[in-house]
Amino acid sequence: MNKPVPVISLEHSQRLDLRSPDLDALVSRIAEGASDRERERTLPFPEIDLIRKARLGALRLPAEAGGAGSSIRELFEIVIRLGEADANVAHILRNHFSVVERLVRRPQTDQHREWQKAVADGAIIGLAATELETPKVGDVKPNTTLTPDGDDYLLNGTKYYSTGTLYSDYVLVRTADSAGANAATLIPVNRDGIELIDDWDGLGQRLTATGTTHFRNVRVKRQEVIFDAPDAGYGIPYANTFAQLFLTAINAGIARAILRDATALVQSRKRTFYFAPAETPTDDPLLQQTVGQIASGAFAAETVVLAAAEALDIATDAFDAGDANAGEAAHRAALLSAKAKIVADEFAIRGGSLFDVGGASATKKVSNFDRHWRNARTLSSHNPTTYKARSIGQYEISGTPLPAKGFF
Repeated sequence: MNKPVPVISLEHSQRLDLRSPDLDALVSRIAEGASDRERERTLPFPEIDLIRKARLGALRLPAEAGGAGSSIRELFEIVIRLGEADANVAHILRNHFSVVERLVRRPQTDQHREWQKAVADGAIIGLAATELETPKVGDVKPNTTLTPDGDDYLLNGTKYYSTGTLYSDYVLVRTADSAGANAATLIPVNRDGIELIDDWDGLGQRLTATGTTHFRNVRVKRQEVIFDAPDAGYGIPYANTFAQLFLTAINAGIARAILRDATALVQSRKRTFYFAPAETPTDDPLLQQTVGQIASGAFAAETVVLAAAEALDIATDAFDAGDANAGEAAHRAALLSAKAKIVADEFAIRGGSLFDVGGASATKKVSNFDRHWRNARTLSSHNPTTYKARSIGQYEISGTPLPAKGFF
């Protein structure tokens, strides 16, 4: 029977201690059974409920709003830990923290403040943005529409890859009005006319519920609609850097999980090859070298992610302060995040060398070690490193800025 997990205290007068026993207990509880859940396709509703009760989603809210006032770097330290514990659970939270960062952290209206209070109380936010009909991914004029209906709107359309929404309390929907103006609306997932379908069948990240969402004449209040503006939300250059770095942080967590499992595998081995250079696996210099390389890769992945997170903190603070150099800081954060992706993804995917310390018996389904490669490969494929590397090269050679929206 699982032990109860204490609720993390986010007192207004205190910042969250990243070494808090409560946080350690929460992460440990999420790690319990993660491999079994993934193998048996058991959706992690109880684990998300623990996060909801712990109000972990309020990490980036200011203390005066009931949050922890955490920096982006502090948040990403926790994301890496969650990625190590369960890459699916970490990924489920990506859209929540991205929406909080863009639209909830600094409320502009009474409606924004209501959303902020909901997050402070533990609410989780999902996302419905992607449409398969658009030929250019990331440069989207939504086909999902808002049609005036009295003082409010009716929302109609279909979205795909709605990661995490099945577990969420609210969903942010990218849409457009009858005049073609892009907007977002943040509404409860249990509102009439919303249908969530868990039809994601990818080889990895199998429990993220990255499925289809239908909106059929969903009533949306006028105050629940936020139209895109050049200086807020989706209108800010490099507004998507946070979400991209979040995926990379999960891969850094997977690299740590590979190290954990590789180390435990060597320690548990009782047999070795007759021609091995040592009598026992733990004394085998070849296995020691392999684990050392895995450990170094995990360290490198975590280090570059946190360096990029610090740059994102600087850019966010500059934007909040109205600094004229905020754009330059945002570009630097996007550049470092792109570089971090190339490094972290490579080490997480290369972590398949875990099998080199276990032999053929390590490939048994019961061990489920292949989930690390499958999950890392799936996360990396969201935004191929080839495009990132090419844009970095253009910048280094010619000074060409990175694309300012979409997947940078």
